[in-house]
Amino acid sequence: MFGRFFRTTPLAWLQMSSRKARLLAAIAGIGFADFLMFFQLGVRDALFDSQVSPYTSLEGDIFLVNQLSDNLASVKTFPRNELYRAAGVRGVDAISPLYIGQAAWRNPDNRASRQIFVYGIDPQRPAFDAPEVTQQLDQLKLLNRALYDRGGLSQLGDVAGLLETNPQLSVQVNDLEIEIVGLFLLGSSFSAEGNIVTSDSTFLRLFPQRSAGEIDVGIIQVADKTTIADVQESLRSVLSDDLLVLTLEEFATRERLYWETGSAIGFTFGLGVVVGFLVGAVIVYQILYTEVADHLPEYATLKAIGYSDRYFIMLITQEAIMLAILGFLPGFLLASGLYSLFRSATLLPIGMKASRAMMVLFLTIVMCVGAGVVATRKLQAADPADIF
Repeated sequence: MFGRFFRTTPLAWLQMSSRKARLLAAIAGIGFADFLMFFQLGVRDALFDSQVSPYTSLEGDIFLVNQLSDNLASVKTFPRNELYRAAGVRGVDAISPLYIGQAAWRNPDNRASRQIFVYGIDPQRPAFDAPEVTQQLDQLKLLNRALYDRGGLSQLGDVAGLLETNPQLSVQVNDLEIEIVGLFLLGSSFSAEGNIVTSDSTFLRLFPQRSAGEIDVGIIQVADKTTIADVQESLRSVLSDDLLVLTLEEFATRERLYWETGSAIGFTFGLGVVVGFLVGAVIVYQILYTEVADHLPEYATLKAIGYSDRYFIMLITQEAIMLAILGFLPGFLLASGLYSLFRSATLLPIGMKASRAMMVLFLTIVMCVGAGVVATRKLQAADPADIF
């Protein structure tokens, strides 16, 4: 099958390469279309990955959240007593409350106001698995102390640099002076320019309207990891129906699904991919249609001596696949370079993935072959007698 398909490859290549300017224009156009698709898919995935990155740092097997909570940026509270009830369920080893809020942060360099995520934890019951946090829990036991995420955006200020020269760095959060006593790494996201971790007592001072009896997330550790599913079912039978009882994977998936399907982000970037696909299809169609029109007399001669329409469709399809591969390469290289620049500027977890590259290559081939098939309609309808 493949031998028959590529039997006319030299002719397909000779036709394309006979006009260098047209070939380069086609490669540039397809490369640009691929670049658009790579950019849209890459940024979309980076935003989604950044939104679920905090979950990888949580120390727990099962999580309790209000069923009205779609994501960490708009989490709803529930009674802390529900977490205490969970502690009595067989198989539960430890529990940890987690408070989450967004606060106004004053850049210590220029006093500009920015938004920052605040995580409030019980230092006696650590909620984060990050070594940098657990090693500094004693610091958080003191009131008005916090750890700063060195992965935050530069617009929040050079906190790490200031901390080197001033170990007792004071910053203003929600108009309250607190002291940054250490650093950790979590990273910014689409909804959080940066993060700080405080004790639950300090958190409640930063958010005086909040009640200690209302928490955002309940974190549960299971004694025997092989019984997580059983403990999860037991918790569901004991706790309020208003609560979701989720594993870590389910918790993170819920967050990602919200941003993919419940927000405008997924649609916006999906539309960008469609636009890139259509741009490439139009470019390839114009190139191949012109190619067919320019060689119509030669094709008509071949038809007159017995070559079928299938032969010409195979010929144009080969040209389309060649264009797809040649155009994919510059698009791939440009996107890889842009990913590096984007990652340095935003600290978002963006990079080239093999799965994304294969997806864009597949879309490129479909785009080019589809445009090529449409371009051959003029040839299929041509009558050698009319041309001569």
